[in-house]
Amino acid sequence: MNKKKIINDPVYGFISIPSAIIFDLISHPYFQRLRYIKQLGMTHLVYPGALHTRFHHALGAMHLMSLAIEVLRGKGHPISKEEEEAATIAILLHDIGHGPFSHALEHSLVNGIKHEDISMLIMEKLNKAFEGKLTLAINIFKGNYEKSFLSQLVSSQLDLDRMDYLNRDSFFTGVSEGVISFDRIIKMFNVLDDNLVIEEKGIYSIEKFLIARRLMYWQVYLHKTVVAGEQVLVKILKRAKYLAVRGETLFATPALDYFLKNDVTEDVFFSDDQHLQRFSELDDQDIFASVKVWRNHGDRILSLLCQMLTDRNLYKVEISNTVPDAGRVAMLKQNTAKVLGLTEEEVSYFVFTDVISNRAYNAGNSNINILLKNNMIVDIAKASDLSNLESLDKTVKKHILCYLRII
Repeated sequence: MNKKKIINDPVYGFISIPSAIIFDLISHPYFQRLRYIKQLGMTHLVYPGALHTRFHHALGAMHLMSLAIEVLRGKGHPISKEEEEAATIAILLHDIGHGPFSHALEHSLVNGIKHEDISMLIMEKLNKAFEGKLTLAINIFKGNYEKSFLSQLVSSQLDLDRMDYLNRDSFFTGVSEGVISFDRIIKMFNVLDDNLVIEEKGIYSIEKFLIARRLMYWQVYLHKTVVAGEQVLVKILKRAKYLAVRGETLFATPALDYFLKNDVTEDVFFSDDQHLQRFSELDDQDIFASVKVWRNHGDRILSLLCQMLTDRNLYKVEISNTVPDAGRVAMLKQNTAKVLGLTEEEVSYFVFTDVISNRAYNAGNSNINILLKNNMIVDIAKASDLSNLESLDKTVKKHILCYLRII
């Protein structure tokens, strides 16, 4: 069977599957599941074109890895075929542990377990299935390999994951502020002391990359309507879990039913293979099919929340730099409870506060280093002449207040 296939990607054009093992990994059920998990969760409620999947994104990141290795080889850095394949596998599988609706449900179905840890567990399972052929890829993914730049291509402040999702998300949302010069940045890649650096003439492309990331967070990922949609979904699952644990009958696929009835913490998840098996059967379709059925459930709170989501009648969200006034929050809760006939505990599904944050660049964590012409390196925040670039190194926190539009 010919496994050297080509795929027509809407962002990059024709991309190649470089080897037989990568073809087999893409064909595996663990990876095929990513076809049914949207890359941007609830963002399609604001940008109707944002319906691309984690499957698209993983293939795009794989393609960028091929381009990056070709550039680094051309600059005289030895990268063996085995290392190239391993780095390509590592970036291909970096998101394989994502749950339904991407980040929205990361702490709802599985209690506080990071998708990166689930990705690692799945990679180890695949390594057994592929008779140890993923060992080098796992070391690169973990950052344990001697050539640090290969790990940095997979996970760092300027990794190929970010480069693809910014490019791809801006393409599908139509938000031009996220467009980056990915090809220019990759051509400026170099290696010094086994670490990834950017040649000095690429500094303006990096500046644009960081600013684009900041703008995409506020304009797309943390858009107030996207936040509203994700919060409704989180509250739906919270209520469904509350009811399921108390023995209420709820329509759900077997995989979703398992996580509704069981409190799967981090320690529990990694202690038994059945949890991963159930998790690997979950995708967006499980969740949304249930939401459609729960619209007519006897529990009024669950029913109302599901109607809100399916009808796109979401929370009113106010975003501010200060903590919402406690008196106003209390008044909103009181009015909502009165109108809907809710208890103090029940009204927390419809009126609540939270915090969102955005940090475009973390100078203390795998810095983006600029390689100057005199072979010295300097952090991008210091090398740039943009006065606002250092401010991107600060975590910006905003407070949100969510409540029903009827109040």
